[in-house]
Amino acid sequence: MKNILFATTALVATAGAASAEIALTGWAEMGIVGGSRYGDTTQFFTDVDVTFTMTGEADNGLTFGAVVDLDENGAFGNTTQGGEVIHVAYGNAKLSMGDVDGAFDAALQEVNIGGSIDDSETLHLGFSGNAGLDGSYDGQIAQFAYSFNSFTGYLSAEIDDTGTFDPVWGIGVKYSADISNATVGVGIGYQAGDQNFADASALVAFAAAAAAPTFEGAVVAFAANAARSDIWGISLDTTFNNGLQARLNYAAANYSDIAGLNDETETFWALGLGYSMNALTIGVNYGKYDDYLGINNLEAKGYGLAVDYDLGGGLQAQLGYGKEEVSIPGSSFENDTFSLGLRMDF
Repeated sequence: MKNILFATTALVATAGAASAEIALTGWAEMGIVGGSRYGDTTQFFTDVDVTFTMTGEADNGLTFGAVVDLDENGAFGNTTQGGEVIHVAYGNAKLSMGDVDGAFDAALQEVNIGGSIDDSETLHLGFSGNAGLDGSYDGQIAQFAYSFNSFTGYLSAEIDDTGTFDPVWGIGVKYSADISNATVGVGIGYQAGDQNFADASALVAFAAAAAAPTFEGAVVAFAANAARSDIWGISLDTTFNNGLQARLNYAAANYSDIAGLNDETETFWALGLGYSMNALTIGVNYGKYDDYLGINNLEAKGYGLAVDYDLGGGLQAQLGYGKEEVSIPGSSFENDTFSLGLRMDF
């Protein structure tokens, strides 16, 4: 059976643009998932994503484009984040707006290596996707990037549409180069927001946590509502020619102090190791937060495992596992997640 996908459709305009192109790509996943995050019940799992990528070039050399991710985009709203990114670029400079990473996230490298159908290896609370302050408001971000030699610099902003709070802004830089028998990358980023917004979010988070019936519920409620006032971080990553990979993250974030509850400064570190040989990729990661969410003595840690085997033609077999533990003197909870299935890239 032959799969037919109109992956690339070239459009040639006769007035204005020199050329334009539309590409259609996608992926699908199927398998089983389980663990305590799924109520200790093994379940079927399916997911499908389709992405439209549109690019063009003007007569003066200015390039432009847009990406629409239908898996994330619930509606094509023009003032809120919804899985779409639009950009214009000239030379080494590029301005992107929409569902794009802020400068902190763009500069830093996550520690996970490999993948699974439900991202089990990154679902644990000891993992950070380096989102920083992204999503503090509506998630619609403006990012400016400029590349020169082996460096890329980033600036970003996210605006409160109500006009109540100051914008979240960020700055970051990334360096990547081939050194001897390895490729080495370093990223440094910083983001800051409106302290008044962080204060208001902290009060809402505290009220939600106080109303939760369990310790786990209180942590989840606080995490869902609390906002950081600023964060800085650094990442290091190395890929060796023999297939070995290593990644390291460190970050420190400040939260608002609530009646002496918070230490205010949350610190995080994580390590990822991986190995690829022929069709097989194995990745493990471990991470730990101290004074998680800025709360004194609250600790969150966890580890994840991903095993991928490339069957060729865009088909992969994937296994994932993750486990977390959150504790404070006198209380704690644990969760785990596993998945096994196939990923299909089109």
